[in-house]
Amino acid sequence: MQDWLFEFLKIDNWLEFWWVALGFLAQAIFASRFIVQWIASERAGRSYVPVAFWYLSISGGLLMLSYAIYRQDPVFILGQSTGVIVYARNLMLIHRTRRDEQTTEAVDAVHTTK
Repeated sequence: MQDWLFEFLKIDNWLEFWWVALGFLAQAIFASRFIVQWIASERAGRSYVPVAFWYLSISGGLLMLSYAIYRQDPVFILGQSTGVIVYARNLMLIHRTRRDEQTTEAVDAVHTTK
């Protein structure tokens, strides 16, 4: 069984197995973001990108970046590292917008009670 598994995955030892398992997990997390976006869009009745999409993107992206660094694949490293920057920036913008909206609501609440 082990020989078949190692040959199928093109690996030589159990350490490699766990890295490949991490790679598959990372890919599953990254791919699940499209399912989440699709469901959210169907519920909204329009194209919609929920915040969960960005959290799945950054989680899967960071795990895949770790895998790419372990594999020493410069193409994969470049692609994932730039993607992670975009996902992080989108989350920063979302959180800033939410914070600004909460501040505006708090100020409006103070003004309407006077």
